[in-house]
Amino acid sequence: MRNFLKIFVFSILFLNFSSPASSENITSSFADLAEKLMPSVVNISTTQTVTTRSNPFPFQFPPGSPLEDMFKEFGTPQERKTSALGSGFIIDKKGIVVTNNHVIQGAEDIVVIVGGKKDYKAKVLGADPGMDLAVLQIETEDNFAPVKFGNSDKARIGDWVIAIGNPFGLGGTVTAGIISARNRSIGLSRYEDFIQTDASINQGNSGGPLFNMDGEVVGINTAILGQSGSIGIGFAIPSNSAQRVINQLIEFGETKRGWLGVRIQVVTQDIVDVEKLDKPRGALVVSVASGSPSDKAGLLSGDIILEFDGKEITEMKELPKIVAQTDVGKKVSVKIWRNQKEITKTITLGRLETSEDFQTQKTESAPKTTLIKGLKISVRKLTKKDIELRNLPSSATGAIITEIDKDSPLNYLSVNNIIIEAQKKKIKTVGDLQNIVNSRLRSSDKTILIAIINNQNQKRYIGVKLD
Repeated sequence: MRNFLKIFVFSILFLNFSSPASSENITSSFADLAEKLMPSVVNISTTQTVTTRSNPFPFQFPPGSPLEDMFKEFGTPQERKTSALGSGFIIDKKGIVVTNNHVIQGAEDIVVIVGGKKDYKAKVLGADPGMDLAVLQIETEDNFAPVKFGNSDKARIGDWVIAIGNPFGLGGTVTAGIISARNRSIGLSRYEDFIQTDASINQGNSGGPLFNMDGEVVGINTAILGQSGSIGIGFAIPSNSAQRVINQLIEFGETKRGWLGVRIQVVTQDIVDVEKLDKPRGALVVSVASGSPSDKAGLLSGDIILEFDGKEITEMKELPKIVAQTDVGKKVSVKIWRNQKEITKTITLGRLETSEDFQTQKTESAPKTTLIKGLKISVRKLTKKDIELRNLPSSATGAIITEIDKDSPLNYLSVNNIIIEAQKKKIKTVGDLQNIVNSRLRSSDKTILIAIINNQNQKRYIGVKLD
């Protein structure tokens, strides 16, 4: 009887320890993985010159005055050097580095720091603002330890991931977490399909890799939510989406995206009711560009694109991403809903970058940056492209923050926040903001009330004490 009890107890213990929920499936340490990957992650330091003009007159023009624009070029140009920090990772032993476009945009000098010790000059092989990616070449004959891309489509919600980067310039920092969500869109760019993670990501992590437990890059850390970032919500570009762009930048120095030539909007329930569609799905064609691939194929305003190249369009935002990832010149089958029935069109894709629409957007996408000394921030004018990408009202105006000094009274805000009002006056131009700030600096009460739109498109009022 005793032998039977011993065997019974042993069996119970064995079953408990071999349970699928046992601790053997939980990672006890990331040390070995981090040690292996650290040499492939780099710190990136950039410098650029910002030019501003001082007011040549002993007075200020009223905000919005036409005289302001007339005389703004008469000021004395003043130049200052600004620096920025970011992260990146090596994908080829010859020193090809991947990072974010916003890390190196406008940079005059780029320095890549490998292993936290050795500095190298680097040049830009190609950059893509559309997906916020850039590829650099380290200028040396040295060989490096590259990392490999993983299949981001296989990454599941709940999977362990680690982020390695250069937060706040500290360098070589490892944080761990899980994949919190997939297919996130936060209104920062046209081709968003972010992986959301709770691995701590802060300013300076931009461009750094998000690794799976096999040491493969499944994401490129790009954006943070919140004032400081380390609140458990970070976003990474999936590796599968990024690889296509990266390969094109290496081969051609530019991207080659598919182009339909349509403007689209969301299919609402009201539209479904009118068009007798089964449910809200697809993308409603608002307009068709003359001479575009869609125009040549016979697409019309009011058509609803339900399927593209065999891929069902469940939401409007999916279509631009799928089209962009399709080869230029490919003939694709497009299913559309027209006059309450489904029809099919064959379209030969054009190239987005050579389209007239893209060239117009490109011209608009390079506004001047201005230093607002009183606030110790740099800003640029809100453009039509910004309004479209962030789904703002068409009448929106303001100044987008592009840089915030550490000792700025607004250092708790984030880059890309939009200043829309100052002293309850609407900001239509950067000059409006400059004039109001200067006026408050000359007053006895050096405070200013500012209204911003944050990166989640929420409006906030902020009281600021000027130096």
